[in-house]
Amino acid sequence: MSTTQWILSIVLLVWALARNLGTREVALVTFVLPLGIVVAAAAYFLVPFPTAGNDLDLVLAFGVVGVLFGLAASGVTRLHHQDGRLVATTGTSFAVLWLVMIGGRVAFAQWATGAGARAVGSFSRDHAITGADAWTVAFVVMALGMVLARTVALAVRTRRAGASLVPAGA
Repeated sequence: MSTTQWILSIVLLVWALARNLGTREVALVTFVLPLGIVVAAAAYFLVPFPTAGNDLDLVLAFGVVGVLFGLAASGVTRLHHQDGRLVATTGTSFAVLWLVMIGGRVAFAQWATGAGARAVGSFSRDHAITGADAWTVAFVVMALGMVLARTVALAVRTRRAGASLVPAGA
């Protein structure tokens, strides 16, 4: 794992926890900021997109895992009204989901580029996965799937709660 990937993983984890842990007002930025980050990250990290062999299957599988994590993160986010505003409250379960997601990715990357390199190479060869780019894209899609699924699920729940979105602090 490169220094840039380490930094991005840590920044993503810190951002997700700092931005969401505790009780926060649900506002337009609650949805716009994560969606903007997903679009920017996709444009940066998913080009070129590996399509040879079974790369798409790997990316799809990891995307599904990310979506499941995102739905779980939404599920442990409590929405309630406080002082006339809709707020979201998260706690330990939310933090654990993010730690497992990012920590698992980092642990796999470290293992795959060290002691597990031969096993990952054999798995990739046996399953027609073209290489490191496919694994990188799969993990990026997993993270983006988590953010996107949680954001969309929270938006649906916000709409069901009958909340109208306003800029934060308005």
